[in-house]
Amino acid sequence: MAAPKLFPVPASDGYNQTMTEMLGKYELRQVLGKGAMGTVYEGYDPIIDRRVAIKTVKLPDAEDVEAQEELARFKREAQAAGRLSHPNIVGVFDYGETPEIAYIVMEFVDGTTLKHVLDKGERFGVPEIVRLMEGLMAGLQYSHGRGVVHRDIKPANIMLTQAGEVKIADFGIARIESSSMTQAGTMLGTPSYMSPEQFMGQTVDARTDLYSSGVMLYQLLTGEKPFEGGLTAIMHKVLHTEPPPPSALSVSVTPALDAVVRKAMAKRPEDRFAAASDFALALREAAEAKTAAVESFGLGAEDFGDAEATMVAPRRPSAPSAPTPPPAPAPVPKKNGPSPAVLGGAAVLVLAVLGGGGYALFGGHKQAAPSPASPPAPAVAQAPAPVAPKPAPAPALTPAQLQARYSATLGALP
Repeated sequence: MAAPKLFPVPASDGYNQTMTEMLGKYELRQVLGKGAMGTVYEGYDPIIDRRVAIKTVKLPDAEDVEAQEELARFKREAQAAGRLSHPNIVGVFDYGETPEIAYIVMEFVDGTTLKHVLDKGERFGVPEIVRLMEGLMAGLQYSHGRGVVHRDIKPANIMLTQAGEVKIADFGIARIESSSMTQAGTMLGTPSYMSPEQFMGQTVDARTDLYSSGVMLYQLLTGEKPFEGGLTAIMHKVLHTEPPPPSALSVSVTPALDAVVRKAMAKRPEDRFAAASDFALALREAAEAKTAAVESFGLGAEDFGDAEATMVAPRRPSAPSAPTPPPAPAPVPKKNGPSPAVLGGAAVLVLAVLGGGGYALFGGHKQAAPSPASPPAPAVAQAPAPVAPKPAPAPALTPAQLQARYSATLGALP
C-alpha cells in the first residue's frame, strides 16, 4: 500500500486576523471561516493547554422559526458528536451559550477538507482511495454502532490531517436513533450525495451514509460526481437512473470496483452493504484483485506503471525454439503449408484481462522452423544452441485459469 499523502493547511482566505477575545474560558485566537449562521475560530483552552476549534452561531429571535431550527440542529451536532470518541471522527469537547451566541468546542484538525483537495484537481490512485475510504468506514462503523447516522457524508465534511488521516466532521444534521427530533418527511442533506430515501423524505439509517459514501467513492475514482445538474434533475436521476460505471470514465477502475460502487449506490437500502465494515472489506478485496492478477505475471511496479494509466503492450507473436528434427532416411517432398515442426512450435499466447480497461500482455519472439533440404549426412548433425528462455518470476497461467481466478474474485463480493 502506498504511503499516505500529506495535506498541508491551505493558505488563509483572509481570516487570519489575530485576536485576544475570550469566549467563556476559551481564548479566540483567529478566524478560520465564516458562514451565513456563524463563525469558526481557532481557540485555546488555557486550563489544559489545548488548541481547539470553536464553532459559533447567533442565538435567534423567538419568532424566527428557521433560525430556531438551525439552533436545534447546532445543539444536535454537539449531542451527536459529543457521544462519539474515535480517531476518525472530529471530537466535540464542550457546548455553551452566551446571551448572544451558542458555541461548540471541538478538536482542532491541522489539515484541510477533502473537498479543498479535490477542488484543486488532486487525484488519487486506487491504493490511496482504499486507504481514505477505510478511514471513513471505520468512523461510520463506530458511529452507527452507537446509534448516530451522519446523513451528510460528502468531501466538505471529511477532514484530512497533515498526515493524510481521515476525520469525519459536521454532525449538524445527524440523526440519533433514540431522538424524536428528526421525523420522516423531512428532506435534509446535500443533493449530489443524498440517497433516494432522503429525497423521498423517508426514515434513514446507516445505509443512507453508505450510499453517500458510495457517491464519494465514485467521485474519487473518476473525478466526477455520478449525478450533476439542478436539484430537480439530480433528484430524478437519483430515483430513476443509473450513472455510467466508473470504469467507463477511468482506466484504473476494474469491474470489481464497479461492483462495489454499484452495490453501495443501490436504489433500495436493502440492496446495499449492511454495514460500513462490509463496504470496506469488499472495496479492499476488489482493489487487491487487480494487484493479484498483475503479480501472477511477475510484473514489478516499473512494468505496470501507475494506477492512473493504461498500459497495453504491443502484440508480439511468440514461439518456443523449434525442436531439432530427427534424421530422415530419405528426402521428404516439399508440401504446401506449414511443416509439422512449425505446427508443433506454434506461438504461445497469454492473454490477461485486468479490469474494465483491459491489459493485454504478450511476450516472446517467433523463430522460423528450418526448411526441409537435402538428405542429412550420415554423421549426426550438431544440434543448434538452445535459446535461453526469459526467466519468469511466476509461472504463466492459462486463459482458463485466469478466467477462473477473476470470476472467483467477482463472486466473493457481497
